[in-house]
Amino acid sequence: MTDPRETRLREHLQAIRARSEKSTSWRSSTRYLSRLVNRSGFVPIKARLSREDLTFLTGARDEVIAFADLGLRLLELHRPQDAGGITSDPEHPIRRCRACMGRWPCLTFRAIDESFDH
Repeated sequence: MTDPRETRLREHLQAIRARSEKSTSWRSSTRYLSRLVNRSGFVPIKARLSREDLTFLTGARDEVIAFADLGLRLLELHRPQDAGGITSDPEHPIRRCRACMGRWPCLTFRAIDESFDH
């Protein structure tokens, strides 16, 4: 039986992903736009935004902050600790994650780390 909280969170994350994928990337435009910053620190622009772009932009800031907070909380939970016991290499003792007790680096830490590598 699926936990309704998991279903709700999965649907919320999938909706964020779908909105993000439908919106237009501003990556190439920002190089050009950054050269247009005026004395007041603003870029006067006229942009053609689709409905999907506006939907994405409406919640993007808050969603990015929430994801950053989530990442920080996960990193706080999934930290290494000495596994204890006898080791053949005292310079490099075996470490385990303090939250899931998986061998360090645990799967959660690796998933977070890998998500920033691409």
